[in-house]
Amino acid sequence: MVTSAEYLNSTIDTSKSSSTSATATTHKTSLDQDAYLKILVAQLNHQDPNNPMDDKEMTAQLAQFSSLEQLTSINKGIQGLVDAQSTDSIISGVNYLGKSVKSTGYNLTKSNNTISTVYYSLGEAVTNMNVNVYNTDGTLIRTDKLGAKSKGDFTYVWDGKDSNGNAMADGTYGVAIVAEDTAGKPVLVQSKISGTVAGVSTVSGKTVLTLQDGRTVLMSTVTEVVNTASTSDSTTKSTTTSS
Repeated sequence: MVTSAEYLNSTIDTSKSSSTSATATTHKTSLDQDAYLKILVAQLNHQDPNNPMDDKEMTAQLAQFSSLEQLTSINKGIQGLVDAQSTDSIISGVNYLGKSVKSTGYNLTKSNNTISTVYYSLGEAVTNMNVNVYNTDGTLIRTDKLGAKSKGDFTYVWDGKDSNGNAMADGTYGVAIVAEDTAGKPVLVQSKISGTVAGVSTVSGKTVLTLQDGRTVLMSTVTEVVNTASTSDSTTKSTTTSS
């Protein structure tokens, strides 16, 4: 009687002998339903008539095949749910198209006379607050000293210039807000960015919103629908419209 192991070894030996062929053969790394069934049928076809497969062994193998079939069906069902959820997320993301949104992030963009607004919230009063603006290569090009701030929600609008007053080129820039608490300990302030949504996609099961300036944000991090500021705006208290 030919066992499963013998049949697999025979298959492996055959594939080794054919590896010298000009055409490469792609081999599976795991057994699926079809492969399992072929092995079972091969065992039945090559078994010794004088020593047939034991009924218990046959039943056990059929049970394994049944379990494999059920697991395959469950996997397909789960994948179907994931695909359906992904579709629903994209449909939800379509509602953001053409709207200006606020999301967590550490960058801003400059395009002509329009610069995306940076938002930040303070849960406590701080002192010596600075906003640092960085070029794409990480070079610090501007530091704005905002001094002390009380608890609340604020906006920061960069004027598009470096520390020497030179106008910077259009593009994407990094931003970091640092401060000290009343005890003098450093505090990194979580900033939020804004932009108009131009596209929706899914990446690794997550819905991603693409902004008009090329930046991307996760839909799950969007907190508000807001207005986009221009360079004529100043650093003021934040005025937003909840979505």
